[in-house]
Amino acid sequence: MKDNSIPTIEQFPDLAREKLSEFLAQRRPEVAEIGEPVVNATNFLESFVLDGGKRIRPTYAWAGFLGAHGLESGEDAQAMATAASSLEFIQACALIHDDIIDSSDTRRGNPTVHRAVAAQHRAKGYHGDADFFGQSVAILVGDLALAWAEDMLQGSGLSGAALHRARGPWSGMRTEVIGGQILDISLEAAGSEDLALANSVNRYKTAAYTIERPLHLGAAVAGAEPALIDAFRGYGRDIGIAFQLRDDQLGVFGDPAITGKPAGDDLREGKRTVLLSLALQHADAKDPAAAKTLRSLIGNTEDPADIARMAQIIEDSGAPALLEEQITALTESGLRHLREAQVDADVTQTLEALAIKATARRM
Repeated sequence: MKDNSIPTIEQFPDLAREKLSEFLAQRRPEVAEIGEPVVNATNFLESFVLDGGKRIRPTYAWAGFLGAHGLESGEDAQAMATAASSLEFIQACALIHDDIIDSSDTRRGNPTVHRAVAAQHRAKGYHGDADFFGQSVAILVGDLALAWAEDMLQGSGLSGAALHRARGPWSGMRTEVIGGQILDISLEAAGSEDLALANSVNRYKTAAYTIERPLHLGAAVAGAEPALIDAFRGYGRDIGIAFQLRDDQLGVFGDPAITGKPAGDDLREGKRTVLLSLALQHADAKDPAAAKTLRSLIGNTEDPADIARMAQIIEDSGAPALLEEQITALTESGLRHLREAQVDADVTQTLEALAIKATARRM
């Protein structure tokens, strides 16, 4: 993509990585002036951003731009590519902080940032508590990622008018993902079984900033009409929620070799997911003793036998089948938004393929 040609939606992840690499290279001299410990910390961020991830959010922002005829809008395509790529820093912030909150050991098959920093602390024989140091540095690295997302967007080269149009989806997305995370941990703390609130977590913690808002952002930069933006947001909301429902299923039944996280991680962490709420509702009716066992174990054990027992109770409740029905219905409704708005055929075809890929991930 270095010849400045216009990438297709399928090609965009490679260009996004190039844009991120260029941005990080530009910041290195500034970081080096602050001091070697800061260079070391930002190396963890650079590795996290460049060495993993599917660039889902930048790709959807690019799709929104192309789908709204952004190439004919007068906005520079390379500037838009840079702006879209900045979303990867918001993703980095969210995941790095999420891993601290969840006390996760692995992410994408590698040690989480806070664990990797702690391991380095021990290897170098530093003073103090290694785990506390790892969490502290990772929090700050996540904060830096959020700041750099803003810097990359504002310095992208988009026109002032485009940046103004982007302000709504950009600010909304940041508030929604952080608010969704607060809601998520609050439901865990309360032991909530509220299905509506579990669905709200899916909407705001994942769907909004993964698909809905990136599409909105790209379309807004292109100057799209409200009806097209509404269609993109409808698709993004439904496909994004379906994406998270699939992730909830993988969090219980997923293969670690594919997910990059331990089997049953959501059960170990006590995640109050839609899958769990459905399982408890149906177990209460079918097998109250099993429901009681599930309530007593969720978030309170790391014993593999207990994790397996909880997974079996959820399976026996029939909740996974109900989740599949919801995923199918949401995928169909999401795609219907595109068809009814008569979005460009090539963009629609690609968004349909992305939707199927996102919601039919292997376990």
